[in-house]
This record gives sequence, C-alpha cells and structure tokens, in this order.
Amino acid sequence: MPTSRGILIVIEGIDGTGKSTQARMLEEWMLGRGRSVVRDREPTDGPWGKRLRESAATGRLSPEDELEYFLRDRQEHVEKMIAPSLAAGTDVILDRYYFSTMAYQGARGFDPAEIRSRNEAFAPLPDLLLILELPVDAAISRIGVRGDSANEFEKRENLERCRDIFLSLAGEPFAHVIPSDCGIDEVQAKLRAVVGGMIALE
Repeated sequence: MPTSRGILIVIEGIDGTGKSTQARMLEEWMLGRGRSVVRDREPTDGPWGKRLRESAATGRLSPEDELEYFLRDRQEHVEKMIAPSLAAGTDVILDRYYFSTMAYQGARGFDPAEIRSRNEAFAPLPDLLLILELPVDAAISRIGVRGDSANEFEKRENLERCRDIFLSLAGEPFAHVIPSDCGIDEVQAKLRAVVGGMIALE
C-alpha cells in the first residue's frame, strides 16, 4: 500500500504559453526521479471533453452550456482518474484544470469566484499551481508560428481577460507564476525547481 497521497500539479496559462510541452517534459523528469506519474489534460478525451474541443473550431456553445459541459467533464475526470491516482500514491500532472474554467468562462461573464466554488465542491485543490505567464501579443505570435489560427477561445480580447484572471490567482499559497517569455529549457528549469522543492519536503 502507498504510504502517501500523490501530488497534484496543475499547469495553467493562456493559449500559446507552452503548457503541453512543459507538462510532458516535467513528467519525464519526475519519472526519471523514480516518481509514479500520470499526465493528462482538460478538456479530456471523454464525451463531454470531445464536445468542448469540437466547439473551439465549429463555434462556441452558449455560455451556460459551455460551463455545464466543463463541469461534467471535470467531475468524470476527478472520479475516474484524478482521485484514484492520487489515492494510489501516483503524482498527477494536469495541462489545465478548473482555473482555466474560471478564466475562460469568467471572460464570458460568469463570476470566477462562483465557478471556483462550484468546482471545489468536488475537485481536489492542487498541491502546486504553475501559471505560465506570457504577454498576449507574444502568445498570439506563438499560436501563429505553430501553424494554428486563433480559435474562438484564443481571440485577443478574450485572452487579455483570461490572463488577468490567471494572474489574480498569484496570491494563492500553492500558486507560482512562471515567466515563459524565454527558452523552453529555461522555463522547464523553473518548473523543476518549484516541484523539486516540494518533493524534497516529503
């Protein structure tokens, strides 16, 4: 039986900050240190998550439906993957979590604090929230460089509001704002320093 609960690490930030790349590199590093680790993303590849991903390209759902789909997708994610993994002593790295819902649905007019309350009624708090910080102009440039066109979640005005909401979380005791306007390896070194500090305390 595992002697301790796994660590829940969440990587957040607006589109273009490099979350997926950093999550993958962090997973490889932690596995190399002998940790049991699973990496996943939200929206998930489940039925609710697939509908949300499709809507990014085909046209956003109504604000009410979009929020409801995110909540249902996350409830399923917590029940089937996040909670069991943590209970088994496995660390979980998430590329987006309910803080993205606070940001992106908050930008559509919902109260971020109310969204947070609804999520924390069933979703565990992260041990570490790593917010990748990048000016919106730089993020849009990166989205273009990777060959994508900005989808309905990635318009400039929307990203500005989302960025503000992410940065409002900087005062949380588990949150760390990581500048990501530098090289991939430099960003990763900053993430490893934070995560390594928590692992060392166990």
